[in-house]
Amino acid sequence: MGSFSIWHWLIVLLIVVMVFGTKKLKNMGSDLGGAVKGFKDGMKDGSAPEEKPAPPTGQVSNAANAEKTTIDVEAKTKS
Repeated sequence: MGSFSIWHWLIVLLIVVMVFGTKKLKNMGSDLGGAVKGFKDGMKDGSAPEEKPAPPTGQVSNAANAEKTTIDVEAKTKS
């Protein structure tokens, strides 16, 4: 009673296919494969050395230009 024969596993597989259907089993398999791939990519990215991002272009770099382009706005509350 310790192990099942090939016929037992084929019957179990047939019942699973009948309950879930082949389309749902295919979707579950592809979702599981995508999750495993995403996990592996995440683990690979986590072990890579961090790179410092390049400073964005087009932003104000000094305080003098920042004062010229800044607009102060007062918020008014309704009463």
